[in-house]
Amino acid sequence: MSVFHHGEEMISVPVDEFLPSHVDVLLKEHPTIQKSILSAVKDYSPELKEYLRERFKPFLELNTDTPLPLENQYQSKDTLGKDRIAAAVGAATLYPGNNVLIIDAGTAITYDLVTEKKQYLGGNISPGIEMRFKALHAFTGQLPLVKKEAFPKLFGQSTKEAILAGVQHGVVFEADKAIDAFKEFYGNLIVIITGGDADFFDKKLKNSFFVHFNLVAIGLNRILEYNGDI
Repeated sequence: MSVFHHGEEMISVPVDEFLPSHVDVLLKEHPTIQKSILSAVKDYSPELKEYLRERFKPFLELNTDTPLPLENQYQSKDTLGKDRIAAAVGAATLYPGNNVLIIDAGTAITYDLVTEKKQYLGGNISPGIEMRFKALHAFTGQLPLVKKEAFPKLFGQSTKEAILAGVQHGVVFEADKAIDAFKEFYGNLIVIITGGDADFFDKKLKNSFFVHFNLVAIGLNRILEYNGDI
Protein backbone atom coordinates (compact mmCIF):
# COMPACT_ATOMS: atom_id res chain seq x y z
CA MET A 1 0.00 0.00 0.00
CA SER A 2 1.74 3.17 -1.22
CA VAL A 3 0.98 6.86 -1.60
CA PHE A 4 2.65 9.02 -4.28
CA HIS A 5 2.68 12.78 -4.81
CA HIS A 6 3.90 14.12 -8.15
CA GLY A 7 5.77 10.88 -8.81
CA GLU A 8 7.47 10.81 -5.41
CA GLU A 9 6.63 8.04 -2.95
CA MET A 10 5.34 9.55 0.28
CA ILE A 11 4.51 6.39 2.23
CA SER A 12 4.65 2.62 1.73
CA VAL A 13 3.14 0.19 4.21
CA PRO A 14 2.92 -3.62 3.73
CA VAL A 15 -0.47 -5.13 4.58
CA ASP A 16 -1.52 -8.78 4.58
CA GLU A 17 -5.00 -7.89 3.37
CA PHE A 18 -6.18 -4.57 1.99
CA LEU A 19 -9.38 -3.45 3.75
CA PRO A 20 -11.70 -0.42 3.56
CA SER A 21 -10.43 0.62 6.98
CA HIS A 22 -6.97 1.07 5.46
CA VAL A 23 -8.47 3.45 2.92
CA ASP A 24 -10.08 5.49 5.69
CA VAL A 25 -6.76 5.80 7.52
CA LEU A 26 -4.96 6.87 4.34
CA LEU A 27 -7.58 9.50 3.54
CA LYS A 28 -7.48 10.84 7.09
CA GLU A 29 -3.70 11.25 6.88
CA HIS A 30 -3.61 12.28 3.20
CA PRO A 31 -6.98 13.92 2.41
CA THR A 32 -5.79 15.22 -0.99
CA ILE A 33 -5.53 11.73 -2.53
CA GLN A 34 -7.66 11.79 -5.67
CA LYS A 35 -7.00 8.62 -7.67
CA SER A 36 -6.04 5.03 -6.96
CA ILE A 37 -4.98 1.78 -8.59
CA LEU A 38 -5.53 -1.72 -7.26
CA SER A 39 -3.27 -4.64 -8.16
CA ALA A 40 -3.04 -7.95 -6.35
CA VAL A 41 -2.54 -11.66 -6.90
CA LYS A 42 -5.73 -12.44 -4.99
CA ASP A 43 -9.15 -11.31 -6.17
CA TYR A 44 -10.49 -8.70 -3.78
CA SER A 45 -14.18 -8.51 -2.94
CA PRO A 46 -16.62 -6.47 -5.06
CA GLU A 47 -17.42 -4.51 -1.89
CA LEU A 48 -13.83 -3.26 -1.58
CA LYS A 49 -13.68 -2.33 -5.26
CA GLU A 50 -16.94 -0.43 -4.98
CA TYR A 51 -15.63 1.32 -1.87
CA LEU A 52 -12.56 2.46 -3.80
CA ARG A 53 -14.63 3.41 -6.84
CA GLU A 54 -16.82 5.69 -4.72
CA ARG A 55 -13.89 7.52 -3.16
CA PHE A 56 -11.43 7.97 -5.99
CA LYS A 57 -11.76 9.42 -9.47
CA PRO A 58 -10.39 7.63 -11.28
CA PHE A 59 -10.16 4.22 -9.65
CA LEU A 60 -8.24 1.72 -11.78
CA GLU A 61 -7.97 -2.04 -11.36
CA LEU A 62 -4.94 -3.40 -13.19
CA ASN A 63 -5.83 -6.16 -15.64
CA THR A 64 -4.88 -7.42 -19.10
CA ASP A 65 -6.92 -4.65 -20.78
CA THR A 66 -5.34 -1.77 -18.86
CA PRO A 67 -3.49 0.62 -21.21
CA LEU A 68 0.24 0.65 -20.43
CA PRO A 69 2.98 3.21 -21.11
CA LEU A 70 5.02 0.50 -22.83
CA GLU A 71 4.46 -2.16 -25.49
CA ASN A 72 3.64 -5.53 -23.95
CA GLN A 73 4.91 -8.30 -26.25
CA TYR A 74 4.17 -11.15 -23.82
CA GLN A 75 2.16 -13.79 -25.68
CA SER A 76 0.05 -15.10 -22.78
CA LYS A 77 -0.95 -11.79 -21.21
CA ASP A 78 -3.73 -13.42 -19.16
CA THR A 79 -1.13 -15.43 -17.20
CA LEU A 80 1.39 -12.61 -16.80
CA GLY A 81 1.80 -11.64 -13.16
CA LYS A 82 0.65 -8.12 -12.40
CA ASP A 83 3.75 -7.49 -10.33
CA ARG A 84 5.95 -8.41 -13.30
CA ILE A 85 4.33 -5.95 -15.70
CA ALA A 86 4.18 -3.25 -13.03
CA ALA A 87 7.90 -3.75 -12.31
CA ALA A 88 8.60 -3.50 -16.04
CA VAL A 89 6.78 -0.16 -16.19
CA GLY A 90 8.69 0.96 -13.09
CA ALA A 91 12.01 0.08 -14.74
CA ALA A 92 11.11 1.97 -17.92
CA THR A 93 10.13 4.95 -15.76
CA LEU A 94 13.36 5.00 -13.76
CA TYR A 95 15.73 4.34 -16.66
CA PRO A 96 14.20 5.66 -19.91
CA GLY A 97 16.23 5.03 -23.06
CA ASN A 98 17.99 1.99 -21.60
CA ASN A 99 17.64 -1.76 -21.87
CA VAL A 100 16.76 -2.96 -18.36
CA LEU A 101 16.88 -6.44 -16.84
CA ILE A 102 14.66 -6.77 -13.78
CA ILE A 103 15.44 -9.54 -11.30
CA ASP A 104 12.60 -9.98 -8.82
CA ALA A 105 13.80 -12.24 -6.02
CA GLY A 106 10.77 -13.43 -4.10
CA THR A 107 8.85 -16.70 -3.85
CA ALA A 108 10.01 -17.22 -7.42
CA ILE A 109 12.94 -15.49 -9.10
CA THR A 110 11.90 -13.76 -12.29
CA TYR A 111 14.08 -12.19 -14.96
CA ASP A 112 12.26 -9.67 -17.16
CA LEU A 113 13.53 -7.51 -20.01
CA VAL A 114 12.42 -4.03 -21.03
CA THR A 115 14.08 -2.52 -24.08
CA GLU A 116 15.22 1.03 -24.69
CA LYS A 117 12.21 1.35 -27.02
CA LYS A 118 9.82 0.72 -24.10
CA GLN A 119 9.03 -2.84 -25.15
CA TYR A 120 8.40 -5.51 -22.53
CA LEU A 121 9.68 -8.70 -24.16
CA GLY A 122 9.11 -11.26 -21.38
CA GLY A 123 11.55 -13.19 -19.27
CA ASN A 124 12.36 -16.27 -17.19
CA ILE A 125 10.87 -17.79 -14.05
CA SER A 126 12.81 -20.03 -11.66
CA PRO A 127 12.32 -21.18 -8.05
CA GLY A 128 13.13 -18.72 -5.30
CA ILE A 129 15.60 -19.35 -2.50
CA GLU A 130 13.12 -20.60 0.09
CA MET A 131 11.34 -22.71 -2.52
CA ARG A 132 14.62 -24.47 -3.39
CA PHE A 133 15.29 -25.30 0.26
CA LYS A 134 11.75 -26.65 0.66
CA ALA A 135 11.94 -28.68 -2.55
CA LEU A 136 15.13 -30.46 -1.47
CA HIS A 137 13.47 -31.39 1.80
CA ALA A 138 10.07 -32.34 0.34
CA PHE A 139 11.24 -34.41 -2.63
CA THR A 140 13.99 -36.40 -0.95
CA GLY A 141 13.88 -38.90 1.87
CA GLN A 142 16.81 -37.75 3.98
CA LEU A 143 17.68 -34.11 3.34
CA PRO A 144 16.77 -31.72 6.17
CA LEU A 145 14.92 -28.43 5.76
CA VAL A 146 17.54 -25.70 5.78
CA LYS A 147 16.97 -21.96 6.01
CA LYS A 148 18.90 -19.13 4.39
CA GLU A 149 21.94 -17.91 6.32
CA ALA A 150 25.35 -16.41 5.62
CA PHE A 151 27.64 -19.01 4.03
CA PRO A 152 30.95 -17.69 2.64
CA LYS A 153 32.63 -21.03 1.86
CA LEU A 154 32.66 -22.34 -1.72
CA PHE A 155 31.39 -25.80 -0.78
CA GLY A 156 29.94 -27.59 2.23
CA GLN A 157 31.52 -30.19 4.49
CA SER A 158 28.27 -31.35 6.06
CA THR A 159 24.84 -32.02 4.59
CA LYS A 160 23.49 -28.71 5.88
CA GLU A 161 26.48 -26.83 4.49
CA ALA A 162 26.21 -28.63 1.16
CA ILE A 163 22.57 -27.55 0.84
CA LEU A 164 23.43 -23.96 1.78
CA ALA A 165 26.22 -23.92 -0.80
CA GLY A 166 24.12 -25.58 -3.48
CA VAL A 167 21.08 -23.36 -3.10
CA GLN A 168 22.60 -20.00 -2.25
CA HIS A 169 25.65 -20.14 -4.49
CA GLY A 170 23.47 -21.68 -7.19
CA VAL A 171 21.14 -18.67 -7.12
CA VAL A 172 24.09 -16.30 -7.42
CA PHE A 173 25.67 -18.30 -10.27
CA GLU A 174 22.31 -18.35 -12.04
CA ALA A 175 21.79 -14.60 -11.70
CA ASP A 176 25.30 -13.71 -12.87
CA LYS A 177 25.04 -16.06 -15.87
CA ALA A 178 21.62 -14.66 -16.77
CA ILE A 179 22.98 -11.11 -16.66
CA ASP A 180 25.96 -12.08 -18.83
CA ALA A 181 23.67 -13.78 -21.36
CA PHE A 182 21.30 -10.81 -21.62
CA LYS A 183 24.26 -8.44 -22.01
CA GLU A 184 25.43 -10.39 -25.06
CA PHE A 185 22.21 -9.53 -26.89
CA TYR A 186 21.23 -6.22 -25.31
CA GLY A 187 23.86 -3.55 -24.86
CA ASN A 188 23.52 -0.58 -22.55
CA LEU A 189 21.92 -2.97 -20.06
CA ILE A 190 20.97 -1.79 -16.59
CA VAL A 191 20.19 -4.43 -13.97
CA ILE A 192 17.61 -3.86 -11.24
CA ILE A 193 17.04 -6.26 -8.35
CA THR A 194 13.82 -6.06 -6.35
CA GLY A 195 11.72 -8.34 -4.15
CA GLY A 196 11.98 -9.67 -0.62
CA ASP A 197 15.35 -11.38 -1.18
CA ALA A 198 16.94 -8.47 -3.06
CA ASP A 199 19.38 -7.74 -0.23
CA PHE A 200 20.66 -11.34 -0.46
CA PHE A 201 22.59 -10.43 -3.61
CA ASP A 202 24.51 -7.57 -1.97
CA LYS A 203 28.27 -7.97 -2.66
CA LYS A 204 27.71 -11.45 -4.15
CA LEU A 205 27.26 -10.75 -7.88
CA LYS A 206 30.20 -9.88 -10.11
CA ASN A 207 27.85 -7.77 -12.24
CA SER A 208 26.77 -4.34 -11.05
CA PHE A 209 23.12 -3.66 -10.27
CA PHE A 210 20.68 -1.26 -8.61
CA VAL A 211 18.28 -2.25 -5.83
CA HIS A 212 14.74 -0.82 -5.89
CA PHE A 213 12.45 -2.41 -3.32
CA ASN A 214 9.54 -0.18 -4.40
CA LEU A 215 9.83 -0.90 -8.14
CA VAL A 216 6.32 -2.38 -8.43
CA ALA A 217 4.80 0.61 -6.63
CA ILE A 218 6.64 3.01 -8.95
CA GLY A 219 5.26 1.12 -11.93
CA LEU A 220 1.71 1.12 -10.61
CA ASN A 221 1.87 4.86 -9.99
CA ARG A 222 3.12 5.43 -13.56
CA ILE A 223 0.30 3.27 -14.97
CA LEU A 224 -2.22 5.30 -12.98
CA GLU A 225 -0.71 8.57 -14.21
CA TYR A 226 -0.69 7.30 -17.80
CA ASN A 227 -4.36 6.36 -17.69
CA GLY A 228 -5.16 9.79 -16.36
CA ASP A 229 -3.44 11.35 -19.35
CA ILE A 230 -4.94 9.34 -22.21
